[in-house]
Amino acid sequence: MGAADSVAAWTADPYTVALRRGRGPLYLRRGDGWLLPLDVERWCEAPDGADWTVLGRCRGAVLDIGCGPGRLVSALAARGHLALGIDVSPEAVARTARSGGTALRRSVFDSLPGEGRWDTALLIDGNIGIGGDPAQLLRRMAQVLSGSGALITECVDVEVDERCEVRVADGRGGLGAPFPWARVGPAALTAHAVGTGWIPTARWTAADRVFIELQR
Repeated sequence: MGAADSVAAWTADPYTVALRRGRGPLYLRRGDGWLLPLDVERWCEAPDGADWTVLGRCRGAVLDIGCGPGRLVSALAARGHLALGIDVSPEAVARTARSGGTALRRSVFDSLPGEGRWDTALLIDGNIGIGGDPAQLLRRMAQVLSGSGALITECVDVEVDERCEVRVADGRGGLGAPFPWARVGPAALTAHAVGTGWIPTARWTAADRVFIELQR
């Protein structure tokens, strides 16, 4: 499944409706019926304490991949950073603009502004799973960031290394199109990073969320 399929999935009604309302319920639904809750309310609010541990580490020009409604992009812009969000959802891009941030409707695998010159990139809220292949995504991020750039990632707080096909679901029967996704815990993320030429330079936990900073 390619980037176009992922775009179709994330512009499907359950996700768009949830962003417009600013609340869920919303899930990623695996083929076997397993549901992963998505924290739409947190995404649509101002950055929380855990988010600020990430924002405080950002330097220079910052690219937020899968920015959603733009809470991080808007906060970075307010702090004087050159910050850009990308997301395949038109509603996410529109909501980011309404909150004072700048975003483009773009997949990370498309051509991006400033490739090779970004100082910091973010893969937060599970976005290390974009494309269903963390190693491929990490190799792509090496092309996007400058040679001295930092990649700040968030992984799940359990040891897992899973690739699957999921759909966005609203819990009431509404389903988006299927698309590839991945879930990785700290050990798996570290292994994928080292295998693709990254060095873990920091790891921390805040509000039960696990973050790992990587550099080339």
